[in-house]
Amino acid sequence: MKPIRTALAFVAAFAALALSPASAETDLRVFQRDQAMSSNLNRNPQASLRSGKERAKAGQPVRKTIASVTTKKAKASPDARYAAKFAPESVPFKGYKPGTIVINSATRELFYVESWFRATRYRVAVGKEGLGFTGRAKVGDMQEWPRWIPTPDMIKRDPKKYGRYKDGMDGGPGNPLGARAIYLYQGKNDTRIRIHGTNAPQTIGTASSNGCFRMINDHVIELFDKVRMGAEVVVL
Repeated sequence: MKPIRTALAFVAAFAALALSPASAETDLRVFQRDQAMSSNLNRNPQASLRSGKERAKAGQPVRKTIASVTTKKAKASPDARYAAKFAPESVPFKGYKPGTIVINSATRELFYVESWFRATRYRVAVGKEGLGFTGRAKVGDMQEWPRWIPTPDMIKRDPKKYGRYKDGMDGGPGNPLGARAIYLYQGKNDTRIRIHGTNAPQTIGTASSNGCFRMINDHVIELFDKVRMGAEVVVL
């Protein structure tokens, strides 16, 4: 079954190249690379979405794994030109310890604190009016090509749009969470807020999400590789 599913995924992904050649090729290559590098694909993603958090609690080294992935219904996103338009910048920054993530929702900017005096600035999309998150949290889990399950509130607000995904969508280039997801927790409680990639890079710099913080896939991959489990996140 797995070879058939993988073959279907690649066929669909290659078909998407005709729509957006350069960006689709980029997304597909990253997807294939990550899939090849993972020796522990999550066989039952709905039952096990918190591998990073569970390993941290058990005192085991955190291994960032890929949730079950498919591109069967994926449509590649035109990430390339947006990645250049919103390129990360190293900027003067102080007041937070290195390793902290600071998000300014008003300016649609995320800062990863590199040192006591500098940070890397990324552009993000933030929550729509009334759905924004503010306060402090910690990184409670990290997933590559995460499985997406809309929250009950999302389904309640727009059952036509989200109801069909109540059982979730496998990870892949067409998934709304994009290439990576960083899960925010307050204590032991999942806030349901994520810092994640996107299949809609044109929304970067806007207030258009259901509360999460969207990033260009290339940028969230870069951030993901820097961030550590338990890192502090401050949302202003």
